[in-house]
Amino acid sequence: MSRKIADYYQEILNNLNAPSTILDLVNLPHDFTVSAMYENSGKNEDFNNLKSLLEQTDKFVFIVPEYNGSYPGVLKAFIDGLPYPNSFTNKKAALVGLSSNMHGAALALSHLNDVFSYLGMNTLALRVKLGQIRTHYHERVISNALYKELLELQAGQMIHF
Repeated sequence: MSRKIADYYQEILNNLNAPSTILDLVNLPHDFTVSAMYENSGKNEDFNNLKSLLEQTDKFVFIVPEYNGSYPGVLKAFIDGLPYPNSFTNKKAALVGLSSNMHGAALALSHLNDVFSYLGMNTLALRVKLGQIRTHYHERVISNALYKELLELQAGQMIHF
């Protein structure tokens, strides 16, 4: 679902003439936690390519699925593998949470916002929480009018943030 919502969000940005690139964590090297971190920092070319893309970017939209009451560990590991402290310092982010329950990953977004605050990232105040997302998304269409409106509003705010 995360990739489907990322594609949907990218379409909104395209309609607003705001080019974007999707960095999908599924493209991380399967062994990056041992081949690209700590004493191996800088040694994994595939990880370095993703890191380079991130370093060239000033604004991010994080599409975050709820996982065990927070955000996925692979996202935390990816963040931990980036150079500290400057990877996110003074950059900007919008947060979109997805969940199967009613909460729309509210707790996950709160946890992630705390990490970004620590790293010096500025997050947009409007955090979109898409609860019961599988009920409201079918074949590239979001049926919940409020969800559509919030995503479009956030995308517009992000452009001017």
